[in-house]
Amino acid sequence: MSTKTATRTVTEQTGARTDEAAALIGDARERIDALDDRIIGLIQERMAVSAVIQEARISSGGRRVNLAREMEVLGHYRDALGKPGTALAMTMLELCRGRI
Repeated sequence: MSTKTATRTVTEQTGARTDEAAALIGDARERIDALDDRIIGLIQERMAVSAVIQEARISSGGRRVNLAREMEVLGHYRDALGKPGTALAMTMLELCRGRI
């Protein structure tokens, strides 16, 4: 495959109109993929810490979920990211509930 054909393919894959823009988009997408991997790792770490908290709460006679704490988390995400932050926090909380 020639360089021009390979470049055209990259340009088509990115939706860019120039080779320079295609290269920039390709590099940025690689960075996003790396960030996504880190975010997934952090969520998995959060899930593990949440399981420790839930286990301690349940073994001490408490409930699995602390709704007041979940409301704090929702507020924190909403304040930082706006309305979509609330949906993101809800999904994260759902991932972290009931793993024990």
